[in-house]
Amino acid sequence: MKDFNLKNLLDSRFGENYQLHEKYVNRTLATVLKTIGFDKCYKSAKGAYLYDAEGNAYLDFISGYGVYGMGRNHPIIAQAIKDAIDLDLSNMVQLDCAQLSGLLAEKIVQLHNNNLTACFFCNSGTEANEGAIKFARAHTKRSKIISMDGGYHGLTYGSMSITQTAHFQEGFGPFLPDTDSIKFNDLEDLENKLKAGDVAAFIAEPVIGHGVNVPTDDFFPKAQELCHKYGALFIMDEVQTGFGRTGKMFAYQHWNLQPDIVTMAKALSGGYVPCGCFITTRDIHQSVFSPLDNCVKHSTTFGRNNLAMVSGLATIHVLENEGMIENCAKMGALLKEKLNALKEKHSYIKEVRGLGLMIAVEFQEPKGLLQKATWKALKAANNSLFTQMIVTSLMDNYKIITQVTSHEVHAVKLLPPFIITEEEVDKFVKAFDETLSEASNPTGSLWKFGKRLIAASVANKNYR
Repeated sequence: MKDFNLKNLLDSRFGENYQLHEKYVNRTLATVLKTIGFDKCYKSAKGAYLYDAEGNAYLDFISGYGVYGMGRNHPIIAQAIKDAIDLDLSNMVQLDCAQLSGLLAEKIVQLHNNNLTACFFCNSGTEANEGAIKFARAHTKRSKIISMDGGYHGLTYGSMSITQTAHFQEGFGPFLPDTDSIKFNDLEDLENKLKAGDVAAFIAEPVIGHGVNVPTDDFFPKAQELCHKYGALFIMDEVQTGFGRTGKMFAYQHWNLQPDIVTMAKALSGGYVPCGCFITTRDIHQSVFSPLDNCVKHSTTFGRNNLAMVSGLATIHVLENEGMIENCAKMGALLKEKLNALKEKHSYIKEVRGLGLMIAVEFQEPKGLLQKATWKALKAANNSLFTQMIVTSLMDNYKIITQVTSHEVHAVKLLPPFIITEEEVDKFVKAFDETLSEASNPTGSLWKFGKRLIAASVANKNYR
């Protein structure tokens, strides 16, 4: 039998990435990436950088939407996975209690250090949130799930039903019944909806991922109190914020909360094997799994697979031993400070906000007459085009990867890996400063690209 040689396969087909996706995967995504100048073919990755075939380094400030907290291809996590493969372990027997999932559950319970003592492993954040919805309904014997406007909880039907963002819901209705939302940071709205006595749970991200909005310091403590007053569960969606991103192991710890369920994923994978989880109290857990014939009433085939569990264990080991969470807090504060210092120079900057290394810079209509006109032209074509112009310039001119935070807000989102240094903070801030200076020249090369974006946005309306 002929051997399978992965390196030879990749080398022989390198550079065909976008043609393959246009033909067999998502051709619209391939078109968009070409339009905005993100059609790169990366050869390798290490730490905070991606590398193309010529060896050019790209500073990664989106970390795979928050997956690569520890940086890409961390050697300790990689070695742990190799060790697991070499051990020829039994895996996914299903009718057994595997050692590795027990060990990871024990570790996650220790990280929370509260009354959350029962874990369920799955494959992604959306699946963790689906499980949280089911367990909340089973435990409370109520049906309604309340979320927060602007929040994001995933794109399977249950989690999409509580993702109160029109862009993600358009064209997919009807959604899960008995779902509702409250206005951002609005305790009065929450209490009014809880008073009906039919709410199973209130679920929220500690920091709203799409827009990077952080509620006032009193919101979550009082929201938790209101939930318990009216018999609803309080769920924290830590899929993006968990495992160090905000400068604490879990973001809810900034407010000393005691949630009933916490959902997790992304960084738990170490960037290697998809791994999701939710943790809850034993009482809530048993609401689903008791009596005995309900022992697998909620399950998933790949949830407790060895490689995911090893990735989780190695990830937590790295977080606890390499000072990454402390670095998140330190570098996040430094990055916000330096970006805020640019506000006086650039009238485009409305606000710099975030927690730890989860930051957004929101833009506003600038002061100059010519700048106002070009801003309005971009906004008329598409609400996110100005931000996309900035993001593309950072890629083209400085090889820095960032993202538009949402379709509703003029903001660039920054999710650097936890390992960035002051040198990389300075590199980004310098590039951002120069990009905004270029944006102030309506006749410069940046605005020529802006005109191409407007044309592409118009053409997109007829794209099939």
